[in-house]
Amino acid sequence: MKALAPQAIAGLVIASSLAGPLFATTDGATVATLAPGQNVTLTGQVERIADEDEFLLRDPTGTVLVYVGPNRVPAAQGGHITVFGVVDDDGTLEVYATAITRADGTMIDLPHSY
Repeated sequence: MKALAPQAIAGLVIASSLAGPLFATTDGATVATLAPGQNVTLTGQVERIADEDEFLLRDPTGTVLVYVGPNRVPAAQGGHITVFGVVDDDGTLEVYATAITRADGTMIDLPHSY
């Protein structure tokens, strides 16, 4: 994981404070509007850690399973985060996360080895 420069963190904090409500997204995606194969940015609360590499993310429209494997979940239950990823196009509604930004502005890249 690369460390962000203090200026970058400050920019993220300022940008996030200007973005509006806590559950706003940059691409208009919500759990209710997810479609298979869609690239998304979802903001919400970690409702429950389902496994070491999966958690449930809740926004005002619903809940979706987020997979971060083979990495460990980099957020705590109850935490507010933004997930960047792609909606699985094979069966159950699930988002494969490629990065997560915590409420404090820390961005975590989630490399996949498959």
